[in-house]
Amino acid sequence: MNYFLLFIEFFKIGIFSFGGGYATLPFLYHISDAYHWFSYEELSTMLAVSSITPGPVGLNVATFAGFKTLGITGSIDATLAIMIPSFIIVVLISKILKKFKDNFYTKSVLYALRPAAAGMIAAVGVRLFKSSIMPGGFNIQLFDFKGFILFILLVLISLKLKKDPLVYLLIGAFFGLLLHFEHIIGLFA
Repeated sequence: MNYFLLFIEFFKIGIFSFGGGYATLPFLYHISDAYHWFSYEELSTMLAVSSITPGPVGLNVATFAGFKTLGITGSIDATLAIMIPSFIIVVLISKILKKFKDNFYTKSVLYALRPAAAGMIAAVGVRLFKSSIMPGGFNIQLFDFKGFILFILLVLISLKLKKDPLVYLLIGAFFGLLLHFEHIIGLFA
């Protein structure tokens, strides 16, 4: 494992992940499969911690994944690698967009990127749902009925209340702690 390979992988994520932090997850799953730097379970933990940590989710996940892979210097390496493409692209696009902001082709490309980003985020959502509710695959004995019921309740609450997503995160965390209370107490015993 070397810093250059880590930098290249996260640089590619920075270039090709449009749509926010969750759009980086398919690339991170690929890294997990290809290099085994972290497991899917560790990636889910990284996502959970990154979601509640201030800052962009993709950047937080890169920092966490870099730290998991190569320590503090790995976190710096991965963070810089994922940031540099965005910085370069934003600088270039801001210069170009001023000239072509009303151009038909520019508007068409930006419009076409939206469904691609939404599709990537939906795929990640399905994968995260499957890994949290069905950790052992499609085995009914390992199916997390409590987690599934919590998911359904949160969906129903979100349809009714339409609050800030942080509210649902806190509600889910509270009920998740309640559902796994015995396990949490066992960790401290």
